[in-house]
Amino acid sequence: MSKENELTFEEAMEQLEHIVELLEEGDVPLEEAITIYKKGMDLSKICHGKLAAAQEQLVQILDENGELKPFQVKEED
Repeated sequence: MSKENELTFEEAMEQLEHIVELLEEGDVPLEEAITIYKKGMDLSKICHGKLAAAQEQLVQILDENGELKPFQVKEED
């Protein structure tokens, strides 16, 4: 597993916000800006993946009314 995939959502967002700040300042040389932009895109994908996974978990535990589904215990034979 790569180090970037080990980031929490919050860590990835923090790094992404820093990248946005750097690029908005406009004081970064072109080649470095491209590299930073690519890293930002990778971080964006990580964040999107983590949000999609969280959404899927919520779908599994919430019903159509947004309420928790009743917990069901599977009985073993």
